[in-house]
This record gives sequence, C-alpha cells and structure tokens, in this order.
Amino acid sequence: MIYFFYGDEEFNLSNEVKKFKKELDPNFIEMSYKYYNSPKFPDLIAAVKTQPMMFGKMLIEINCLPYLISKKADDNSFDDSQITQLTQALDNCNENLNIIFTALIPPDSQKKIDKRKKLFKALSKYNSKEFAQIPSYKTSELENWIKQQAKLKKIKLSDTVVSEILIQIGANLRMLDSELEKLKIFAGDNPVTIEMVREICVTNEDLFTFADYLIGENKSKALEEYQKLLTKKHPLEILSVLHTLLHSKIQIKAYASKYSADEIAKMINMHPYRVKLEIGKLKTVSLKNLVKLKQNLTTAEYKIKSGQASLDMDREVEYAILQ
Repeated sequence: MIYFFYGDEEFNLSNEVKKFKKELDPNFIEMSYKYYNSPKFPDLIAAVKTQPMMFGKMLIEINCLPYLISKKADDNSFDDSQITQLTQALDNCNENLNIIFTALIPPDSQKKIDKRKKLFKALSKYNSKEFAQIPSYKTSELENWIKQQAKLKKIKLSDTVVSEILIQIGANLRMLDSELEKLKIFAGDNPVTIEMVREICVTNEDLFTFADYLIGENKSKALEEYQKLLTKKHPLEILSVLHTLLHSKIQIKAYASKYSADEIAKMINMHPYRVKLEIGKLKTVSLKNLVKLKQNLTTAEYKIKSGQASLDMDREVEYAILQ
C-alpha cells in the first residue's frame, strides 16, 4: 500500500508512521524497515521496486519534503515521464510492501509545501493525509485531543482537569503527551485531579516566568526559576520549549514596528491578547539581545546533543543563560 503523510504537526505524523513500524517483526527490523531521505530519481525508483524477502511485511519511508518545496511555482521536481514512471512503479509494488512518503515541515520553518507540484498531485491520489498543527485558540479541538490520548493511556480525566492541563501546558502535542504520561504514573488507577496537574506538570506560567526573567536580564532570578524547572523537566525539554518561546518573542519584536497586534497574531498563530502582552513586555528589550540569547541556547543544545559539552547538561544551559 502507498501512503502520503504531510504537514507541520510532527507528533501526530510520527505516531502514524510508528503504527506501521509496530506491525513489523522486531527480530528483523533492520531488514524490514528502510528510510530514504529525498533520494535521486533512479534511487527512488529502485526503492519503490524493492522486493520483500522472507521476513514478512516490509516498510519503506521516504522523506519527500525537498521535492515539494520550491521558490518558483513552475519548478517541478520531476518531469511528466518521471512522474509516469514513478506512478507505474507504485501501482505495481509488492503486496507485502508498505511505502510511506512523508513531508514534515520543521518547526519554525517559513517553508510551505507547493501543492501545485506534479509530484504532490500524484502522491495525493493514494492514501494521503495532512497532519496540521492545531492552533492554540482552538481549545475545543485541543481538549478533544487530550481526551483521546488519555483514553488510549487509560487515564481518568474530568472536563475541568482537561481544561486545566491545556491552560497550564499549552498546545504543543508532544509536550501534552509527555505530561499525560507523568500524570498516569502519578495517579495510577485514580482520577487525575487539578492539584496533581499543578504539582506534577511544568506549566506555561513556570516557563513564561523563567523566560521573562531571562529576557529581562535578571540572571539570578532566571537561574532560580531554572533550578525549579529542573525538578520536573529534562534540560533538553526546557531548551526545546524555550526555543519556541524565544522564536515567537523575536517575531513579535521584529513585527511590532510595522504591524498591529491583531495582524501579528494572525501571522504567528497566537492569541491577540497574548501578542499585546508580549509587545508591552518587550518594549525595553532589544531585538539584538533576543537573537543573541537564542544563539547561545542553540549552541548549548548542539554541544549537549553532539557530546561536545565540556560541562554537564545543567551547567551547560546555565552557562548559556549567564553569557
């Protein structure tokens, strides 16, 4: 079967691919799962013509995002004959072979999938599905998503608790799922309470307070809040959220001189009230300092992930904060 998954919601798209990987024999996973990152056309054709061996079902995942992004409307990745050749190969692929084309738009990216491309139209004829981020203002959709995840994890949540989770954690699905896992362990077979959410989960308020001190250059208070966050979150998780917060603040600061709060809210998918609050907070903060702080944290994250950090993870982040 042929599948085409695309969009900017990494958590849901990744989970959909994981469902297919779980169907594979774990003893032969190296043989039965292959990943290709935008291969050249001959290699792409060879990949879709793969014949599964004796290990049952086989899964091939192909990152096709680079094929679908272009600055020019008429810049197609493949010509008509190549599209025909690819379509014929896909239509005749082995019945024990699942092929998933994925086009995941990275976070903070300004790129968009060009749906006018011939390849997009060709892949859309198969089992295609778009995975779009749920905007933060669509609270009912986000609350329904939380309820569905809680049901899968066998967590007991009331409507008021679901609302509290969303208010405190925000609209990041991966973070919401991570906090639900923590609540499941803490609550066991008992219903989750609002008190549990406030005690166990890292809240937006915690992170916003930390970010405000950091951006306001109140280093001592920022470090104090950072130590509190470390009792609930891994340093890399904190960095991930901080990057998102800083990215939005940098956008707001850059746009504030040209656009209204309502216009900025639409541009960056944030509630207008929050944008107005941020504009007020950022009045005395320079754009240059915001960018420098984000660069320092990016460097710290790279050192940690690449194993080049000369300090332990906690201290590496502290050093980035104090620079």
